[in-house]
Amino acid sequence: MNNDIYKKCTLCPRSCGIDRTSGRTGFCRASSAMHIARAALHMWEEPCISGCGGSGAVFFAGCNAGCVFCQNYEISHFLNQGIEVSEDRLKEIFFELKEKGADNINFVTADVYIPSIAGAIEKAKKEGFDLPFIFNSSAYIKVTSLKLLDGLIDIYLPDHKFYSSKSSAKYLHAYDYPQTAFMAIEEMHRQTGACLFDCRGLIKKGTVIRHMLMPGGLLEAKMILKKLYETYGDDVYFSIMSQYTPIEKQLNDHPEINRTVNGREYDELIEYALSIGIKNAWMQEGGTAKESFIPAFDLSGVIKEQ
Repeated sequence: MNNDIYKKCTLCPRSCGIDRTSGRTGFCRASSAMHIARAALHMWEEPCISGCGGSGAVFFAGCNAGCVFCQNYEISHFLNQGIEVSEDRLKEIFFELKEKGADNINFVTADVYIPSIAGAIEKAKKEGFDLPFIFNSSAYIKVTSLKLLDGLIDIYLPDHKFYSSKSSAKYLHAYDYPQTAFMAIEEMHRQTGACLFDCRGLIKKGTVIRHMLMPGGLLEAKMILKKLYETYGDDVYFSIMSQYTPIEKQLNDHPEINRTVNGREYDELIEYALSIGIKNAWMQEGGTAKESFIPAFDLSGVIKEQ
């Protein structure tokens, strides 16, 4: 891994310029050392990702998106919820998850550690590791950073959260999020091409775009789906989610989103998606806004380095 990238960090669009190798941190709260909060089989992804054995999900601590409604707030905002691991230790975790039955390796909020992730993947591949690698991202990421993963990531799983800069500025403190996310997804699609599945229905290559419907966000959701479908057609798959779970203690300043999404809103979004021709999509049925969808960050499966 080229540590120089972290010395004046501009990996994400916030371009803090912080020397993360010195222990200083910027908006993402991450130093140059990778911190993992959980590494275990995860059964709550899309069916083509979780399969029967589970996705080998590696949750990283620290995040550059900073969503006020973050479902994983305890790890995205607090690095002490994770343990430090090297590229070599991360590589070992890939093999351990495979031994447990994982169908893939799934990097969750790993955007701020891309150089180290790339290094670990390259080492694993040299040792014959053959499961697909998934990059699960907020899509608030530079194209130049994504290019560091070209040829290493098999499947991209980006969110597209907001169409409106006003909304993204309010809830992410990132006015440039919408355009940045569209550009990031364009690069992800360029790298992976159309989605490919095996005989079990598990995805082997491609881009799956998530949108989680927000309270009051129906119009923006429709605009996002329309633009993405007009751009990529059936090359990509969509995951249209209703599982938004308000964490009350985080939303004192945002009462308008301190509620779950109701069935009428979600049904209207699904009907709209069908009306514009979207066929390759997953939807969620009732009862998904539960804290059970938020994993316990107990470091299960992660062994501290000696």
